[in-house]
Amino acid sequence: MLRAAWMAQELLSTFDGEIAELTLKPGTGGIFEVTADNQLVWSRKQEGRFPEITELKQRVRDVIAPEQDLGHSERKK
Repeated sequence: MLRAAWMAQELLSTFDGEIAELTLKPGTGGIFEVTADNQLVWSRKQEGRFPEITELKQRVRDVIAPEQDLGHSERKK
């Protein structure tokens, strides 16, 4: 839960003005899923791991604000 809360804070800070709502839903068994605009962005079950915060930001950005530059978090091209 602590990791999910930290990642939520990071997403809210990074996408200030782009995210209208962010909801944390407690679950059991290590469930960790992130959706944006009704698209599954990350699933711990499918990926087999938690995301690094930079890759999570990139995936969320690709859905909600593809034109946004993430600065130092941007993937190398």
